[in-house]
Amino acid sequence: MDRRSFMTFSAISLAGLAAHWAVTEPERLASAMGGKQVDAELVDWLEDTSQQLTALPTEQRQHTIRLMDAHLATVTDLIEDGRYSEGTGRRLHLLAASLATTCGWYCFDQGRHWAAGKLWEAALQSAHAAGDRDHGAGVLSDFAYQANWLGEPKVSVDQPGYALSGTVHPTARSLLFLRRARAHAALGERTASYRDLSEAESALAIEAADPAPGWCAWMGPADLAVDSGQCLLDLGRTEAAHTRITEGLALLPRARDKTRGVFLTYQARSHLQSKNVEQALAVTSESLDLATRIGAPRCITLVRDLAPAFKPYRNIDGVPELLERLRVC
Repeated sequence: MDRRSFMTFSAISLAGLAAHWAVTEPERLASAMGGKQVDAELVDWLEDTSQQLTALPTEQRQHTIRLMDAHLATVTDLIEDGRYSEGTGRRLHLLAASLATTCGWYCFDQGRHWAAGKLWEAALQSAHAAGDRDHGAGVLSDFAYQANWLGEPKVSVDQPGYALSGTVHPTARSLLFLRRARAHAALGERTASYRDLSEAESALAIEAADPAPGWCAWMGPADLAVDSGQCLLDLGRTEAAHTRITEGLALLPRARDKTRGVFLTYQARSHLQSKNVEQALAVTSESLDLATRIGAPRCITLVRDLAPAFKPYRNIDGVPELLERLRVC
């Protein structure tokens, strides 16, 4: 039910939401007339606390989501009921957008896709109210990633296009092109996927004067290599895909455990398609160990989805044990 609700939300509402965001200018923030004054010192503390929570290693963040939810509730209450200057209001809206985006990703990782969509919708509205088109572009990119993840690449193709109108930073544009390339590849649109992969590579090679926006600051050569490999895998170029995915995994920082878990499943799939079952077995076991340790249900589901591809190889040592582990996890 949750998945069907999300897809209804995406297919019917997301296109209009993105198109409206792309062309509408934000209104000036007005100070709330009721409630107590919100001073800069309080906002400093809220921003610092948010940064500390989001900077925690992946393995620890699973234990702090209630703190993040409470933090978001505090900020939204201040926006609705407090009195503040226009500058303070902009800071509050930016903080709300950031927190809602992070909380949305937690819901996404837990398989609560409707809740993730509603949080990202709120993040988009807050980013718009603050006039931060970069963050709004990032939220649209998250919507596109989620739709593709849920097997709806047609829904996700258009969103990066709208988002590209809202950001000029080369790192951001690289990520947007890369996510659109993934959607095109899932649809079997070879030429369009290759074109966007080329754009993503060219953009990432540009040395920008300013730091990348926070929502894509993690984007780097590892992500470009692995997602390019996944595109190639979807398009039937198994050996080239395996090379790119392996290259990307070698470049990925150790701190990004959740991403590593996802990338390992891509690598396992490329091994399976090449009938390298022993290698696929080792990589799948590593991914499942990692996902279990950091508490990442989305990664566990992705590993579990590999089970049908292993079933023809039950006679190989270790495969029956893996299948049983996937059955009960």
